[in-house]
Parts: sequence; structure tokens; C-alpha cells
Amino acid sequence: MPIDFTKVPTPCYVVDQDLLIKNLEILDYVQRQTGCQILLALKGFSMFSVMPLIGQYLHGITASSLHEARLGYEEMGKQVHIYSPAYNDKDFEDILRISDHIVFNSFSQWEKYRPQVEAVANRHISCGLRINPEYSEISTPIYDPCYTGSRLGTTLEHFAGRSLDGLEGLHFHAMCEQNSDTLERIVQVVDEKFEPYIRQMKWINFGGGHHITRPDYDIERLIKSIKFIQDKYNVQVYLEPGEAIALNTGYLVSEVLDTLTNNMELAILDTSAACHMPDVLEMPYRPEVIGAGKPGEKAYTYRLGGPSCLAGDIIGDYSFDQPLKPGEKIVFCDMAHYTMVKNNTFNGVQLPSIALYSEENGLKIIREFGYEDFRNRLS
Repeated sequence: MPIDFTKVPTPCYVVDQDLLIKNLEILDYVQRQTGCQILLALKGFSMFSVMPLIGQYLHGITASSLHEARLGYEEMGKQVHIYSPAYNDKDFEDILRISDHIVFNSFSQWEKYRPQVEAVANRHISCGLRINPEYSEISTPIYDPCYTGSRLGTTLEHFAGRSLDGLEGLHFHAMCEQNSDTLERIVQVVDEKFEPYIRQMKWINFGGGHHITRPDYDIERLIKSIKFIQDKYNVQVYLEPGEAIALNTGYLVSEVLDTLTNNMELAILDTSAACHMPDVLEMPYRPEVIGAGKPGEKAYTYRLGGPSCLAGDIIGDYSFDQPLKPGEKIVFCDMAHYTMVKNNTFNGVQLPSIALYSEENGLKIIREFGYEDFRNRLS
């Protein structure tokens, strides 16, 4: 590894800028081959210090709230797309001020806010409707937006008798960390169900969940799906991955605080699953650790846990060549996305610092957090 993790203060997220650029180059290849426009979904990755860099490759950001939209507007300064299951009146005037595309979850939301959108005199805001194709291949229910009873998107039955006048686009999101063969099947369902309505549109948004920068991802099949929709309907296609942009570009560096034994070997770190990488518990999944193996693969197996009082604050079981000792660094991989955006200060646990690494400039600490960050979230 080019990064000397022994010199990184812990806990700390480290994003490798050179790896980030490699991902952006892959995404830009898709744009150049198809004419589609790819947006950074801030819900997955909101490290605004690298937004100017991302803006050199992508067309803008997509947000799920006013605060995300404002962050993208101020820090990248390109297109701002926004979608929310429901907007509120106190935010909507500010949303109108900074957004280029607004996606509504239902006809009722569109009808409520349409007069305000059309009253904006100095520029055009393109509006769309999120559709629910009622088809997905996601195995974890908490991440499936198309399950029966989902609140996300408008199903086909609600289009009957409704006017699409004023709407310029349709948006669907039905994927989570999946390959382009899944997208191909979803596009087929969307095409069959919503064909008459797509023909009335100027654009269609394929949403997120595309693992485009994963080594085994079939990029040419993605290009085929994009071109199919573009050629059939003459629409602009948008994609809005968050994870694919930062996939395999970051690390979470932690330190062993103590070791103990209770029917197995245990190690307590200054890094918490519950506070610093919640998806480890929510997804759930087991992040890779540099130099470690699965339980039993190496001589010494430890259960790694965090410093919080939550009994389930467990990252996973890992094996090592040598016994772990207090002060030793443990480095978790693929920790750029859905970590910084979801972390919290439960128990007053210290938030990790944020650092950027490049071969040219070395390691730079971008942000450190302290007591005031914990206190100012409370009252």
C-alpha cells in the first residue's frame, strides 16, 4: 500500500484521490459512449472537498433534502437534481432557488407544488415523477424500494386518468449494489409498463444502485440498456450512483485499545460499527481488513468491536498472523461511501477525522472533530 497507515491519527477516514479519479474515468467512459449524464448522489458520498474534482467528470449532483441540494449547489456548482418522498412548505422556496430538476413522489405532490414551480420567472425547472415499477431483485428488504407497500414512487395503476402535462421526466430506482444484468431486466419491465408515458417525456432517470466501478461490472451491457431507451424514446438518460463513485477508494483507520478473552479472543477498537460504519449492522456486511483473513484462516482469530456501550457494536471476526496488541492499527477497506454520511456521535464516541491521500501530495488531514461537534448536535 502506498499509504503509510502507521502515521494516520485514529480514527480516520482516508480517501485515496488517485483511486477516486480512476472511478470517475470509468463513469466518464459511459457518458462518452452513450451521451447519458451521471450525477453524484450525495446520500452515498458527500465529501465536499473533492466535489470540484468530481465536477470535472460528472454533470452535477442529486439530493434527497434541501441541505444536500444546498451542499451540492455551493460546493460543485453544476446541475442540482432533487427527489424526496414528500417536500415540506418551509423548504420548498429554497429548493426552487437552487434546483434544476425536481422529482416528485406522487401526483398529489406535483399538483400541490406545480404553481410554485411555474411561478419561477428567471429560469426553467424541469420536473419529473418517480415511478415504482414494482420489480426489483434486492434481497435485503430495508434497501428494496419496490416491495409491496413501499412509499417510494407511483405505481402504474395511479396513472389512469392523470394528466402528465408539465412533467418532463420519469425517475425509477430499483437497485442496490447490483450489476447491469439486473438493470437490463428492470429496464425491460419499465419499458413494457410505462411505454405510453415515457413517450411524453424529455428525460428518464435510472436512479442509483449501479456498481459500475466494481471489477466484475459489465459496462457494455449498461451501455446497451442506456442506448435502448435513448434510441426508442429520444430522451436524455440520467444515472445517479453514489456508491460507484467512491467504491473501493477509502479506508477507515483504527487502533486497538484493549484485548480480552470471553470464550474467544476479543479486541476493542477506537472505531465503532454503530457510530462510524452503520451499514455494517444495517446491511449487514463484513468489511475487509488489510492483512487479516476470515476466522481460522490465520493463527489468531479476534472478534473486533467498538468502544460504545451497545452490546451489538461488533464489526466482525477476523484472523491475524500475530496476536493483536494495544496501539496496533487496524485498517478497514471500502469505507468512503455510506460512512461519513451516516456516522453519529452515540455515547459521545469521537467522530473519525477525514483525510485525503494522493501520490503527488501525500496524506492531508481535511477535517478533525471534537467535543463541540458532539455538543452542537444537542441542546
